[in-house]
Amino acid sequence: MSENVVHERAQQLISQERIEGLSASEHTWLAAHLQECDSCADFARKTSTALRSLQTIPIALPAGLAERTQFRVGMRAQQLRQHEPRRRVLWIAAGISWATGVASAPFVWRLFAWLGEHAGVPKLVWEMGFGLWWAVPALIAAVVLLSEHEKQSGERYWLQRSQ
Repeated sequence: MSENVVHERAQQLISQERIEGLSASEHTWLAAHLQECDSCADFARKTSTALRSLQTIPIALPAGLAERTQFRVGMRAQQLRQHEPRRRVLWIAAGISWATGVASAPFVWRLFAWLGEHAGVPKLVWEMGFGLWWAVPALIAAVVLLSEHEKQSGERYWLQRSQ
């Protein structure tokens, strides 16, 4: 390796060591290189000093930040508690609907077939009717969930505007 490539690799590993960590082989290589190369060892010392000095800089936080954060967390927890019973009811209703749908599918199929034969409706039409019979409840549930999501999005929008 050329001398510049070696130094660039060492500097990259010094930075990587602080953020991601190094593999054992990279750490061994870097330690050996830092013992031999004064400029890279100086770079490592300066990097450590700079990071330590950054850790000691006080950061002024806005007044009332903790109180506002606690308030918003409390509001969000309250919203989640309010929506939980409705969602639970929706999941229970969906489960019951699915179970009764599976249990009654053969009977509903025969009913549609019988109605189709007696009304003279083509087979494709009554089969499509059977499919819609099962799709309509799912579509209604999807509309309910989407409207609830839109309502929550609207609430978040107004909360953000009030900041």
